[in-house]
Order: sequence, then C-alpha cells, then structure tokens
Amino acid sequence: MGRKKSISNLPSYDELIVPTVEALIKLGGSGTIEEINNKVFEIVKLPDDILQIPHGEEGTMSEVEYRLAWSRTYLKKFGLLENSSRGIWALSKSDIDTSKLDYSEIVKTVKKLNNDAKSQVKKTVVTNDQIEHEIQDEVDDSEEWKEQLLNILYNITPAAFERLAQRLLRESGFFQVEVTGKVGDGGIDGKGIVRVSGLLSFHVIFQCKRYKGSVTPSQIRDFRGAMQGRADKGLVITTGTFTREAIKEATRDGAPPIDLIDGELLCDKLRELKLGIDTKLTETVIVKNEWFNNL
Repeated sequence: MGRKKSISNLPSYDELIVPTVEALIKLGGSGTIEEINNKVFEIVKLPDDILQIPHGEEGTMSEVEYRLAWSRTYLKKFGLLENSSRGIWALSKSDIDTSKLDYSEIVKTVKKLNNDAKSQVKKTVVTNDQIEHEIQDEVDDSEEWKEQLLNILYNITPAAFERLAQRLLRESGFFQVEVTGKVGDGGIDGKGIVRVSGLLSFHVIFQCKRYKGSVTPSQIRDFRGAMQGRADKGLVITTGTFTREAIKEATRDGAPPIDLIDGELLCDKLRELKLGIDTKLTETVIVKNEWFNNL
C-alpha cells in the first residue's frame, strides 16, 4: 500500500521531459545518464524514498530512472536530444528556451509523426510501437544483462566477491592489492595502492558489500572511522546502491574522501575491463552534415 502511494507521488515520464532539458542546460549541454538523472532529481526535489522505488520486482533500474529513459526517448524523437554510443546525451540546439516547451505537445507530436501529412517523404516514420521498442532496447541494454550479472554476484561467496574486487582494482591500475577480510577490522576487506601519472601514490582501503540493499550514511561513517590513519582514501564497492545521504556523507567537507562503486558502475567496469563479460558490436560509420551545421 505504501509503495503505491509513493509511486503516485512520482512524476510521470511526460512531466519529466522539461526538467530533463533544464538539467542538460545546467550541465552545459551534455552529460551522462547518471549526471542528467541526478540533476533532474535536484530540480524536481525528489526525496530518497521515491528515488529508491524499483522498476519491477528486482530490476537494477529504479522507477524514476525508467520514466526518465522514456523522457529522453521522446525528446530525441522530437529532435531536441541526441545520444552517442558512449552513453553521452546532448542538446541538439544551444538556444532552447524551456519556458516555451510544452511537454504535452512534444508527446503529441512524436506519437503522431507517422500520421503527419507534412512529414518529408524520406523521413523515417515513427510509430508508437517503434517508440516502445526503442525505449525497451535502452532499458534492456542497461538492465537485462546487468540484472543477470548482479544475480550471479549475489550468489557467489563473500570471499569470491572480495577476489573479484581485488582483480577489478588490479586491472584498473592498482598495485599491491591485498584482501584482508579480518573479522572485527571495522569492515575493511582489503587495501591497495594507486599511482597517478606515475608520480603520486595513494594508499586505498576498500570494503565490499555484496547485497541488494542500499548503503546508508551510517555505514559510510563507520567505514571512515575504521580507515582513518590507515589510508589516504577509502573505496566502497557494492552490488546494491547508495542513498543520496550516503553519497553526501562520502564527499563531506573536512572528512577523508570515500569513493563509491554501486551495482550499476560495477557492471559497467566489469564490461569495460572484459572481466567475465564479452561484447559483440557491428559498427556503421555515417557522417552527418546537419550535426556540424548545428554546432
């Protein structure tokens, strides 16, 4: 009952269309999905309990993230957004006046593109089924394989997950990476050293949390207390998520910094490093004159 009430307080995808454009303007015209979503959350002022509502029973995507994916798709079909193969979304124009945007008109225009008699003969016809297919492709790409991967990670042993974290850090450029995992060691599971530009070295202590829930600010504070005086930086790796308050606590002014890797980023890094994941891509190169003309 509480979940239904919370969902009723969540803006619909069409109501999130204009905030999505506003977010991109504040970001300088482009951004990753995570950057855009976080900026929308600030603009709409969505509380944590709303942001934590999952899409489906055990999906890796939250309900608001799913709705924002719809918002981006409609804006792309309308011609206001474009996205690259590297996951960067950008405004197609630099002089968009959000006060003149009507989300209902955007939705109406996109839905009726296939019936628009004024459409150019060679213009691709967009049907509602195609829109559904495209948004599902985006959700599938970011959810299905990640959900499969996270389900595997949920079921491996804690020791195996610690070894995976160790391998991930080594593949990312860390050295002298050790898994300690001592009971009563304040939640510290391992340590390593990262060198920046071959000159500066930082000692890092990491913690692994293999579960589906959200890491809270109190857990971040506990970990910080355990790492003080023992490392330059802290790193928390989880298959779950971090609450907004936990993220704020991790970067609190005057406190030792702690970097965070949630389930989404963990999946992306494993994919990037090809650790247990293979990808197959077919690439077609097309030069678009209009894109350069709109710069």
